[in-house]
Amino acid sequence: MFSEDPARIPVHARDITYRSFLRPDNLWDIEGTLLDVKGYDQEHVERGMLRAGTPIHHMRLRLTIDDAFTVKAAEVEMPATPFGECQQAKPPVGRLVGQRIGGGWRKAINECMGGESGCTHIRELLGGMGTAAFQTVGRYRARERKLAGLPEPVLLKPRAPLGECIGWAFDGEPMRRYRPEFYGWRPAGDESGT
Repeated sequence: MFSEDPARIPVHARDITYRSFLRPDNLWDIEGTLLDVKGYDQEHVERGMLRAGTPIHHMRLRLTIDDAFTVKAAEVEMPATPFGECQQAKPPVGRLVGQRIGGGWRKAINECMGGESGCTHIRELLGGMGTAAFQTVGRYRARERKLAGLPEPVLLKPRAPLGECIGWAFDGEPMRRYRPEFYGWRPAGDESGT
């Protein structure tokens, strides 16, 4: 647990949340919200006096995806931005339609809306939406299979998150317990054993 200093002054808070929904058409809505607030009043160059707790950035993003993680629709709202020009970053989000969340997702984000054509905050939100999508679709579909009495699909090679964190290390005990078929696995050509 963090130690607390009662003399600390709250200065800035950034809240990022993700929510996922299964739609009636069997697609998924993955929604992200980014909210920045200051803990003090400030005079903003374009928006005038902003009281403590007034959003500096408030952005909402929705990706509609299918089970293959292909983006079918992308929407963004920006209720609070530092500049009116920030609203011009909304249309480039539509370029993500047809892209697939997976390997190369961050590259696709930058190609579709990188640099001055997009918004750093929206790109940040999109990066985490990939993780939210994987937490949503795979786990829910596995639950459905289990409830229907169907076996888990046989994997011929590991997929995320296997081998991508210490909890799912190929030589780790969780792998031995829950995915023994990949315990000690190495990619083809990897003779390092590490």
